[in-house]
Amino acid sequence: MSSLHALKNYFAETGELALFTARYFREFLFPPYEFKELLRQCYLIGNKSLTLVGLTGFIMGIVLTLQTRPTLIEFGAESWMPSMVGIAIVREIGPVVTALICAGKIGSGIGAELASMKVTEQIDAMEVSGTNPFKYLVITRVTACILMLPVLVIVADFISLIGSSLVEHLKGGVSYQLYFSKVFEYLRFGDLIPSVSKSFFFGLAIGIVGCYKGFTSKKGTEGVGRTANAAVVISSMLVFVLDFIAVLITDIFYEL
Repeated sequence: MSSLHALKNYFAETGELALFTARYFREFLFPPYEFKELLRQCYLIGNKSLTLVGLTGFIMGIVLTLQTRPTLIEFGAESWMPSMVGIAIVREIGPVVTALICAGKIGSGIGAELASMKVTEQIDAMEVSGTNPFKYLVITRVTACILMLPVLVIVADFISLIGSSLVEHLKGGVSYQLYFSKVFEYLRFGDLIPSVSKSFFFGLAIGIVGCYKGFTSKKGTEGVGRTANAAVVISSMLVFVLDFIAVLITDIFYEL
C-alpha cells in the first residue's frame, strides 16, 4: 500500500512540475519584465559559481589526462592524447560535470532561498503589495540559469584543456601551442553546438526544480532543508536524463 501511495505521489508531483514549467513559459512571454532582478541573478549565478566551476574543470582536465596517459603510452598512441581529451571534455564530461556542480550549488541555493521566503510568508506579502512573485522570483532565476550555464560550461571546458595541456607539457614535453593545435585539429564546430545546446536545457531543469521545490515548500523551517536536498537530487537526475536524450539525438545526426 505504501509503494502505491509513493507511486501516486510521484506522478502527482511530476504533473505539478510540468504545470509549473508550462506556467514559466507562459509568463515569460508577457510583461512586466524584471530586467534589474534578472541581471542581479545572472551575476549571482554566474560570477559566484565561476571559481568553483573553474577549479573543478582544472582538476578534471588534470585527472583525466593522468589517468588516460599510461594506457595510451602502452599502445603507442600518446600523440592522440590532446584530441581524445579535447573531444571527451567538450562533448560530454565538461557539460555534465558543470551541470552537476551547478545543481548542487545553484539548485540548492534557489530552493532554500524560496523555501525560506515561503515559510516566513514573504511571498504572500509580495502578492498583497501587488507584486507578481512568480515574475520576480521564478522567471528571473530560471532565465538566469538558462543564460549562465552555457557560459559556465564553455569556461569549464577551456580551463579543463589548460589543465590537460599542463600535464602534457610537464610529462611529455609537449608545448602548449602544439597541444591546442592538436585539440582544434580534430575538434569540430559541430562538437560544440550539441554541448552548448544541452547546457541550456540543463540550466532550465536546475532553475525550474529549485524554484518549484521552494515555491511548494511546507512543514515550516524543517521543510527548508528538505527542499534544498530534494532540489539537488531531482535536478541532478534530470541532468542525466536530458544528457541521455541529447546523446541519442546527437548520435542520430552524426549517422546522417
